[in-house]
Amino acid sequence: MSQQAENGAIVLVVDDSPEALGMLNEALEQAGYTVLVALEGRQAITIAEKITPDIILMDAIMPHLDGFDTCRAMQENPELSNVPVLFMTGLTDTDSIIRALDAGGVDYLGKPVDPDELIARMRVHLANARKTASAQSALDSAGQHLFTLDRDGRILWSTPQTKALFKRARADESWQRGAMAEQLLSWLAHDPRPNQALRLQGCPSPLEVRLVERAAGREVLLRLLDAATPSGSERLRAALPLTGRESEVLYWIGNGKTNREIGQILDNSPRTINKHLEQIYRKLEVSNRTSAAAIAIRVLAGD
Repeated sequence: MSQQAENGAIVLVVDDSPEALGMLNEALEQAGYTVLVALEGRQAITIAEKITPDIILMDAIMPHLDGFDTCRAMQENPELSNVPVLFMTGLTDTDSIIRALDAGGVDYLGKPVDPDELIARMRVHLANARKTASAQSALDSAGQHLFTLDRDGRILWSTPQTKALFKRARADESWQRGAMAEQLLSWLAHDPRPNQALRLQGCPSPLEVRLVERAAGREVLLRLLDAATPSGSERLRAALPLTGRESEVLYWIGNGKTNREIGQILDNSPRTINKHLEQIYRKLEVSNRTSAAAIAIRVLAGD
């Protein structure tokens, strides 16, 4: 990216002041950005839905639909939810700043806006947004059934594979926003550990979610599973002379987990996991963890 503009990034400026629009338009065009302008919130949403901007500069106080509600409306649109929104306003009290961030804004600048400071902050947020988009693109192409959830239970992003699985399971958006969100929020309130799973209720076809990561902020990364398809541990149990719990332990051994980690996932002590592991070694006629893991990998790979 150049020091002038990030490859001609598209900036949507939303402000009901023609003077402010004129000043920002001039400064941004001189820096090499492509500028779109809107005088109020509804117009901004219409423009953004037709031409997705790379970044949005949003005035907080506007007639009809203010910047806070405009930002919330954009966050509900999956095509716009990852576009960074920088608020610009003369309101500098703490409550207004919190409102801007809660609405989905990534930054907050007081008016009058200093163009040099604004462009410097824009570069940072554009770079972060593109890193996020690159990571999500990599996950999309990897075929992972992953999605992120905000603190209100709304899906912020999902891979194409996840969308396809929801469709196959006939889990429509109404169910996702209602029954699924309620179940996930209740489950997450009990602080599940990574790799722990929840069987979703009320879906025409059985689905399960597994916690991948809970960020320090408000987003949660989850994996969606088709509960009608045999799990890895069920496949091991069907192929090997193991109990259900031993199959679960072997499955996580094959995934490189330690006894302590497996104990956390299965809510057992590391000592109990080690006892299961001793039985696994005996039944599979192997002498170490590596050999047991190799058998698990071969079975799960279908060899």
